[in-house]
Amino acid sequence: MQEKKHPNIKETIYFEELDNGLHVYFINKPGFNKTYATFTTKYGSIDNEFSPIGQAAMKHVPDGIAHFLEHKMFEKKDYDVFEKFSMHSGSANAFTSFTRTSYLFSCTSDLDENLTTLLDYVQDPYFTPETVEKEKGIIAQEIRMYDDNPDFKAYFGIINNLYAEHPVKIDIAGTVESIQDITADLLYECYHTFYHPSNMIMFVIGEMDVAHTLNLIKENQAAKDYVKQEPIPRSYPKEGAAVAVKERTEEMEIGTAKVFVGIKDPVVGRSGKELLRADITAEIIFDLMFGGSSDYYESMLNKGLINDSFSYETTFEPSFGFSIVGGDTKYPDKLAASLVETLQGAGSIDFNESEFERIKKKKMGRFLSALNSVEFIANQFTQYMFNDVDLFSILDVINEITIDELQDMAKSYFIPERMSTYKLVPKKA
Repeated sequence: MQEKKHPNIKETIYFEELDNGLHVYFINKPGFNKTYATFTTKYGSIDNEFSPIGQAAMKHVPDGIAHFLEHKMFEKKDYDVFEKFSMHSGSANAFTSFTRTSYLFSCTSDLDENLTTLLDYVQDPYFTPETVEKEKGIIAQEIRMYDDNPDFKAYFGIINNLYAEHPVKIDIAGTVESIQDITADLLYECYHTFYHPSNMIMFVIGEMDVAHTLNLIKENQAAKDYVKQEPIPRSYPKEGAAVAVKERTEEMEIGTAKVFVGIKDPVVGRSGKELLRADITAEIIFDLMFGGSSDYYESMLNKGLINDSFSYETTFEPSFGFSIVGGDTKYPDKLAASLVETLQGAGSIDFNESEFERIKKKKMGRFLSALNSVEFIANQFTQYMFNDVDLFSILDVINEITIDELQDMAKSYFIPERMSTYKLVPKKA
C-alpha cells in the first residue's frame, strides 16, 4: 500500500491498485464518528459514444442511459439495498453527473458490513424488460418535473446556447423521447463496459483500520471474476470555438426573469494540474469581477438589477469547459447588457495585486474549512482523481497562480464570439 502525505494540511492518502484494476483510496480521520464511502465509475451523461467492452467499433447509445443505469442499480431480484444498509446504520445514495456516476453511503458503525453491501450491490446488476419499461415512466416523470423548474431550465438553456454538438448540452437524465430507446440489453452492455473495476475508484474516509479495510476490499474483489481491462475508447463531437447560439429568450410561467451569460472554453484535452490551474484561475477572475465585495456586485445591487440569487460558476473538464454568471432580475435586458459589457472588457482590466492576494487567501481558507466535512472530501475526491490530480493539490495550485496568469487568461478567455446570453422571462398575458 502506497502513502502520499500532505503535511501542510496533516492528511495522508493511502492508495493501492488491485489486481482487477480497481483503485482504492483511504483517508483515516481518527476521532470522527462518521465514515463515508464512495464507489464511483468514470461514466457520466456525456459518455454516449464509445467502444463497448470486447468490441472495436464505436457505438452510440440513448441520451440519459448513465442516469437510467444508476436508478436501476438499486433494484435487485430478492433483496432491498436500502434495507440492507439501514440494518447497519448506513444511509445510502447515488448521483450521476456529466462525467461520473457515484454510489455512496455514510455510517456511524458497522463499516465492514456497509462496505460489503456497497461493493456487492454495485457489482450485481439485475435488469429485466419489465422493470426497465416501468422505470421509463418514473424517469420520464422526473424529466418533466425538472422541465418545469425555472432554475434547471435556465441552466441548461445557457449550456445549450454554448454548445452545438457536445452531449454536455443534454439533460443528464436525457429526454422523455431518448429514454424510450433504452433496453435491458443496452443497460447490461453499458454496465459491463463502464462498471468494470478498471474504470472505477473506491474511496473511504473516516476513522478506520486502513490495513484491515483494504484487506476486506481485496478479499471481496478476489472472489469475483474480473480481469484488468484497458481504458475505454470514447468519442465526443468536435466543437467550434464560437458559441452555438449568441442570444436566446424563452418564456415561462415565472414571477421574476432569469438571466445568464455564459462563456465557452474551446480548449480540450487538458488534464491534471493544467486543467485544475485553468479552472481555479477562471474562478479567481470571476471572484474579482463579480464577488460579493466587488464594485460590480455592489453597484448592481444598489441599482436593483440583481438580488441574492446572483451567482457564478466555472466548470472545466477534459472535453468541455464553461463559465456562467447571472441570476434573477426585474430588468433582464439591462442586466444582460451590463454582464456582456463587463465580461467583454475583462481583458483590459488591470487587476489589483493586493485584492488578488486577498481572494487567493479567502479561497484557501474556504477550502481548508471544507476539509472538516468528510462528505465534501468524498464527493470531490474522485472527480479530481479521474482528471489525474489530487484534490489536496488545490492549495498548492491556488498559491502558485500569479497575477500575470490572471491577466493572460482574462485576455484569451473572455472573447465575444465565445459568449452567449440566455433570458428566461415571465410569460406574457
